[in-house]
Amino acid sequence: MSSPAFEAFLARLYTDKDLRLRCLASAADVAREYGLSGEECLALEAIDRDGLILAAESYARKRRSKANFNPGRTRLWSRALRHTLGLLLCFASRVTGRHSGKHMNS
Repeated sequence: MSSPAFEAFLARLYTDKDLRLRCLASAADVAREYGLSGEECLALEAIDRDGLILAAESYARKRRSKANFNPGRTRLWSRALRHTLGLLLCFASRVTGRHSGKHMNS
């Protein structure tokens, strides 16, 4: 039942809303259209419909999140964090009496 063609069909089912809606309306028709075996057709008809919808929505949110990823913004935050860390280390060295690696008390 876990043929590569069936796995590819399931991947498409999770990502293609129109296919998913057609499958929820008539799994047998969609299974025949895609040439699924009798066993695969039965598995498709028995699929957890609510779980399919929830998983598909979750995957869609993740894809949108990845699509909105902005590496430039990440580099900017990284530079800002390094700058802030440098300022904190400078401040800490003055508070503790250590400056440029030398003890002020020596």
